[in-house]
Amino acid sequence: MFRRRHQPDDDPALEEESAPIEGKGRPTPKRRDAEADRRARLKPPRDRREASQRMREQRRTQRGKMQEALRSGDERHLPARDRGPVRRFCRDFVDARWNVAEWLLPLLLLILVLSFLGAGSDFAAWLQVVVWSGTIVGTVADTLVLIWRTRRELARRFPDENRRGAVAYAVLRSSQLRRLRLPKPQVKRGATLPDRY
Repeated sequence: MFRRRHQPDDDPALEEESAPIEGKGRPTPKRRDAEADRRARLKPPRDRREASQRMREQRRTQRGKMQEALRSGDERHLPARDRGPVRRFCRDFVDARWNVAEWLLPLLLLILVLSFLGAGSDFAAWLQVVVWSGTIVGTVADTLVLIWRTRRELARRFPDENRRGAVAYAVLRSSQLRRLRLPKPQVKRGATLPDRY
């Protein structure tokens, strides 16, 4: 009497296909487990040893979430210095361009090797001076261009946001090799950045 009539549009297989796939990546805990976990968290520690053990466990959990966020770019668990739309834009802006400063350390190592190899050779000494001068001039020029463009883009995109320290953040990120940057780059080189962050 109160049963719902089956209509052709209410096919469950169609609903499953059209529903967006979402999830938290882990099964939902049983109610008794969740309540026991909540009671254990609310229960005050019996002594200092248990309190310090809980604090260590909490710090370890937070550290794990932060490390995962640095790899995935999850904004919720990033360190405070990396959070917010301004910092995310600075990261994407640096990651989308080629930076001379990121090659500074490998080039300095090459110069060091050249100085050992060509101790008595005039050509090696000349090559060392040329590579050294080109590296320094290129890094300084590229960094000045990065500072100018970053300031201009930040003023255009975030006129009402707090931009303090954002340019230094971008310059520091540009001096790191791309694969060693944390949080990991989320855009490809040469990518066009969106206007809104």
